[in-house]
Amino acid sequence: MIRHIVMFRFQESAQGRSREQNVALAKQKLEALPPVISQIRNFDVRLNCNFNGVNCDLALIADYDNLDDLEAYRVHPAHVAGGGFMKETTELRASVDYEV
Repeated sequence: MIRHIVMFRFQESAQGRSREQNVALAKQKLEALPPVISQIRNFDVRLNCNFNGVNCDLALIADYDNLDDLEAYRVHPAHVAGGGFMKETTELRASVDYEV
Protein backbone atom coordinates (compact mmCIF):
# COMPACT_ATOMS: atom_id res chain seq x y z
CA MET A 1 0.00 0.00 0.00
CA ILE A 2 1.17 3.55 -0.76
CA ARG A 3 0.51 6.40 1.64
CA HIS A 4 0.39 9.85 0.03
CA ILE A 5 0.71 12.86 2.33
CA VAL A 6 0.39 16.42 1.05
CA MET A 7 0.49 19.63 3.07
CA PHE A 8 -0.49 23.11 1.92
CA ARG A 9 0.02 26.61 3.25
CA PHE A 10 -2.46 29.07 1.78
CA GLN A 11 -1.96 32.68 0.76
CA GLU A 12 -3.39 35.36 3.07
CA SER A 13 -5.99 36.04 0.39
CA ALA A 14 -6.61 34.76 -3.13
CA GLN A 15 -9.48 34.79 -5.61
CA GLY A 16 -11.30 37.38 -3.49
CA ARG A 17 -11.39 35.12 -0.43
CA SER A 18 -9.48 35.02 2.85
CA ARG A 19 -7.06 32.27 3.82
CA GLU A 20 -9.69 30.73 6.09
CA GLN A 21 -12.32 30.73 3.35
CA ASN A 22 -9.96 29.11 0.84
CA VAL A 23 -8.85 26.49 3.35
CA ALA A 24 -12.48 25.55 4.02
CA LEU A 25 -13.22 25.44 0.28
CA ALA A 26 -10.13 23.31 -0.38
CA LYS A 27 -11.27 20.84 2.29
CA GLN A 28 -14.69 20.61 0.61
CA LYS A 29 -13.14 20.09 -2.82
CA LEU A 30 -10.76 17.39 -1.55
CA GLU A 31 -13.44 15.53 0.39
CA ALA A 32 -15.52 15.33 -2.81
CA LEU A 33 -12.85 13.19 -4.53
CA PRO A 34 -13.21 9.73 -2.92
CA PRO A 35 -16.69 9.04 -4.32
CA VAL A 36 -15.50 9.73 -7.88
CA ILE A 37 -11.98 8.24 -7.84
CA SER A 38 -12.18 4.51 -7.24
CA GLN A 39 -8.43 4.03 -6.62
CA ILE A 40 -8.62 5.86 -3.29
CA ARG A 41 -8.60 3.38 -0.39
CA ASN A 42 -8.47 5.80 2.56
CA PHE A 43 -8.67 9.59 2.48
CA ASP A 44 -8.39 12.04 5.36
CA VAL A 45 -8.26 15.84 5.16
CA ARG A 46 -7.24 17.70 8.31
CA LEU A 47 -6.94 21.37 9.18
CA ASN A 48 -4.13 22.70 11.32
CA CYS A 49 -5.35 23.79 14.76
CA ASN A 50 -2.05 25.54 15.53
CA PHE A 51 -1.28 27.89 12.62
CA ASN A 52 1.56 30.25 13.50
CA GLY A 53 2.31 31.76 10.10
CA VAL A 54 4.96 29.15 9.30
CA ASN A 55 3.12 25.84 9.55
CA CYS A 56 0.86 24.46 6.86
CA ASP A 57 -2.89 24.98 6.98
CA LEU A 58 -4.16 21.68 5.60
CA ALA A 59 -2.92 18.10 5.34
CA LEU A 60 -4.20 15.33 3.10
CA ILE A 61 -3.40 11.71 4.02
CA ALA A 62 -4.49 9.16 1.42
CA ASP A 63 -3.83 5.48 0.76
CA TYR A 64 -3.66 3.64 -2.57
CA ASP A 65 -3.02 -0.01 -3.34
CA ASN A 66 0.04 0.78 -5.46
CA LEU A 67 1.89 3.49 -7.38
CA ASP A 68 -0.23 2.89 -10.49
CA ASP A 69 -3.35 3.73 -8.48
CA LEU A 70 -1.69 6.85 -7.10
CA GLU A 71 -0.88 7.89 -10.68
CA ALA A 72 -4.48 7.23 -11.74
CA TYR A 73 -5.57 9.58 -8.94
CA ARG A 74 -3.02 12.21 -9.98
CA VAL A 75 -4.29 12.38 -13.57
CA HIS A 76 -8.00 11.94 -12.83
CA PRO A 77 -9.98 14.94 -14.18
CA ALA A 78 -11.60 15.63 -10.79
CA HIS A 79 -8.18 15.79 -9.13
CA VAL A 80 -6.72 17.93 -11.92
CA ALA A 81 -9.60 20.42 -11.60
CA GLY A 82 -9.03 20.76 -7.86
CA GLY A 83 -5.30 21.10 -8.43
CA GLY A 84 -5.87 24.33 -10.34
CA PHE A 85 -7.65 25.81 -7.33
CA MET A 86 -4.82 24.76 -5.03
CA LYS A 87 -2.14 26.26 -7.29
CA GLU A 88 -3.97 29.60 -7.36
CA THR A 89 -4.61 29.82 -3.61
CA THR A 90 -1.54 28.28 -1.94
CA GLU A 91 1.98 29.50 -1.39
CA LEU A 92 3.52 26.18 -0.36
CA ARG A 93 2.95 22.51 -1.14
CA ALA A 94 4.97 19.64 0.24
CA SER A 95 4.37 15.93 -0.24
CA VAL A 96 5.76 12.51 0.50
CA ASP A 97 4.76 9.04 -0.71
CA TYR A 98 5.87 5.90 1.08
CA GLU A 99 5.07 2.20 1.36
CA VAL A 100 2.99 1.15 4.33
